[in-house]
Amino acid sequence: MHLQAGTTLHTAALFAHLASLVLGFGAVLAVDYYGVLWLTGRKTLREVLDFTAPLHVPVWVGLGGLLFSGAFLHPDLGSPLTCVKLGLVLVLSLNGVQTSALHRRLTAVDGDPVGPSLLIRGAVTAAVSQAAWWGAVTIGFLNSQH
Repeated sequence: MHLQAGTTLHTAALFAHLASLVLGFGAVLAVDYYGVLWLTGRKTLREVLDFTAPLHVPVWVGLGGLLFSGAFLHPDLGSPLTCVKLGLVLVLSLNGVQTSALHRRLTAVDGDPVGPSLLIRGAVTAAVSQAAWWGAVTIGFLNSQH
């Protein structure tokens, strides 16, 4: 069963898709930027955690908007690139759940030094997030060229 979207619906879905990308990925970039500010000593961990806590909502709203609007953009589920993109979206979702848990763990540190295991976990979380977001964006761009 296929949903055929007319030109108006396709245009609205494309706008929603791009707006969701800006919202979700923009929030992710802000979180990661604040993480770099902490690592370079320009912000305290408390400042970073306080700033980034409310950004979880726009990340999830953006990701949800991408999923919903993407369904109306005629994804070619037979394309290997599209399947990779969907896999990256799954990775993003699972990494997002893990990110919330990491945020809680870092909040519990409460002024104590952050141990190497949490630093590594944070670095891997950020790297996975960036790779998955940029990978999905790149595949979306490539798919839009056909």
